[in-house]
Amino acid sequence: MLMTKERRSAIRTLRGWAIGVLQEAGAIRECEEHGWMQDRADPHARERAFDVARREPPPGVSRADAVAEVRAVLDSIGDTCPECPNGDC
Repeated sequence: MLMTKERRSAIRTLRGWAIGVLQEAGAIRECEEHGWMQDRADPHARERAFDVARREPPPGVSRADAVAEVRAVLDSIGDTCPECPNGDC
């Protein structure tokens, strides 16, 4: 049986690609009510995202730049939604 690898949808920016990788790995999630990204603080999910960045950077992007962008996105995301009362989402 022929197995095909599912392709990720086209992403217009490196930041968008990094957000997609982090979401797929389970490292970040979106507040369902307000749409803010939240860091799930899961070290295993973070490592999965960094592994993807190292193994499968977007076309034309170096592995180092892909890893750096994943790190930059993680550094820019908090663990609570700023619009939810008490940060409860």
